[in-house]
Amino acid sequence: MRLFQKAIACAIALIFLLISTPPALAFCGFYVAKADTTLYNQASQVIIARDGERTILTMANDYKGDVKDFALVVPVPVLLQEDQVNVGEPGILERLDNFSAPRLVEYFDSNPCGFLPPRPLQAPAPTNGASRSAGGNAVFEDALGVTVEAKFSVGEYDILILSAKESNGLETWLNQNGYKMPPGARQLLQPYIRDNMKFFVAKVNLEEFEQSEFQSLRPLMIAYESSRFMLPIRLGTANAQSDQDLIVYLLSPDGQIELTNYRTVKVPSNVEIPEFVQKEFAEFYKAMFDTSHQKENKRVAFLEYAWDMSTCDPCSAEPLNREELKKAGVFWLSPGQRNNNVFITRLHVRYSRNTFPEDLRFQETGNRENFQGRYVIRHPYKGEMDCPAGVEYKRSLQQRLEREAVTLARLTKWDINDIRRKIELPKIESRPWWRNIWD
Repeated sequence: MRLFQKAIACAIALIFLLISTPPALAFCGFYVAKADTTLYNQASQVIIARDGERTILTMANDYKGDVKDFALVVPVPVLLQEDQVNVGEPGILERLDNFSAPRLVEYFDSNPCGFLPPRPLQAPAPTNGASRSAGGNAVFEDALGVTVEAKFSVGEYDILILSAKESNGLETWLNQNGYKMPPGARQLLQPYIRDNMKFFVAKVNLEEFEQSEFQSLRPLMIAYESSRFMLPIRLGTANAQSDQDLIVYLLSPDGQIELTNYRTVKVPSNVEIPEFVQKEFAEFYKAMFDTSHQKENKRVAFLEYAWDMSTCDPCSAEPLNREELKKAGVFWLSPGQRNNNVFITRLHVRYSRNTFPEDLRFQETGNRENFQGRYVIRHPYKGEMDCPAGVEYKRSLQQRLEREAVTLARLTKWDINDIRRKIELPKIESRPWWRNIWD
């Protein structure tokens, strides 16, 4: 029923577009592809659900090595207790990714020689626990100035909450206790110690992991209250060999969430691109993002999606239901509440130690303006067109296809001549002058 209603609404929008000059393609269209995190070899994903000073942070683990070597060290603003830590479901990050990913949509030109209803929309084709305490008394390491504030296990993870007096001692303590810290970590740890932050440290409990049915590490979730609305990323640059991609899904009851210490730029959107890009959409989006990243001197965060999560237009995936939102950390929905009241902001940050020297700091806003990375293919009409309007359509189509080629070259830095060779130009046959009279 929803798909039928969607088709009717889009058909009405297309009728309007066909009689408008020039066409200004609105939302809607037939969704055909998306640019999700599978485009990137190592894209970290984080969910931050926040209302007021309450936060649930979900950290996905994209670790590819042996689980016995896995270690996670994350600065946190407060002292966490065992019941503030949980393991999440990997599938919830995939759901958020699919729902908010930049998308490709298509429209179909009508017959210029006689009004025909727009081609009907079709269904999109598929596209390419319990915890146990291990002791809670603080253990003070006098020589290194490190305090083990809490120690417990959650699911397949053994967790420590540490505080420290100075970075040299913390780095030494971590290395001595089997947490391999990369060179340069000492310098990166010092600002967190100066700000009196604690350190959430996780290792894999091999026995628990082997007994579980999971093939990969599950996300870790932490709940806390703090006026600090931030995401620490500096430690992740210590052993990075190149730029890193980070996708942050920010969930709020109010509206968009913005960065306060870096500029946020919308990805280029609502542009018409040539037909052949439908088969090369992944390559297109990566090239477009690379070009935009370079143009902004690698120092901005890109807004890829901002939307009320009760709707989508066009939908690259169904909106999350209340149970899924709960799994994503949304905690402010009351049982009898009809509206989900969740707004999602998707930020894509490509960062390095030089380009993003500070952690990400955010603020909530009441801005509920919708935005999506959306790219449009308009399929030309290719049937018989034996009328003056058909000749004019073909002439205008040549101009439109050239504009699409120029747009694609500008967005991606692809060679304009290679683009032109891939475009199927319409053949314009000469028309006897007297036909204009006889017809």
